[in-house]
Amino acid sequence: MAFPDRIERVVEIKHPPAKVWTALTSAEGLGTWFGDQATIDLRPGGAAQMTWTEGHHAEMRVERVEEPEVFGFTWHIYGLPDDDPRRTYVEFTLEPAGEGTRLTVVESGFAQLPEDAFRVAFDGNTRGWASELGELVDYLDAA
Repeated sequence: MAFPDRIERVVEIKHPPAKVWTALTSAEGLGTWFGDQATIDLRPGGAAQMTWTEGHHAEMRVERVEEPEVFGFTWHIYGLPDDDPRRTYVEFTLEPAGEGTRLTVVESGFAQLPEDAFRVAFDGNTRGWASELGELVDYLDAA
C-alpha cells in the first residue's frame, strides 16, 4: 500500500515576507514560536537545533536558503529512535499576498517508512503543523 509522502499547509499571514522570513530563520524566532530555545547556522549545510522545556529536542540541517522566498531543512522523523538516519525535508515558501504573506509549508519523505512508523510520524506531524503554524501567526501578531 502506498502512503502519502507529504504534508502541505498554506496559511495567509497579515505580515510582510521579510518579517515572516525572520521569524522562520532566526534563533529568536524559532526559539519563540516553534521551540523554547533555538540555534541556527543559516546557510546550506548549517546546523540548527531546537529544544523544548519538557525535554524534547530537534536537530536540523539547513538545506535551502533563498531569502526571502524559500527556507528548507531536514530533521529527524517523529516516532523513530534518535539514531535512525532517516529524515524528512521541510520547506517553507513565502509569497507576497497583498500587504501580507502566503506561507506554504511542505514536509516530505514519509513514504520511506513502514506502515506503523508512517502512521505515528505522519499523523503526529499533521497535528503538529496545524498547531505550530497557529503559534507562528500568534508570535507575529504579538510582535
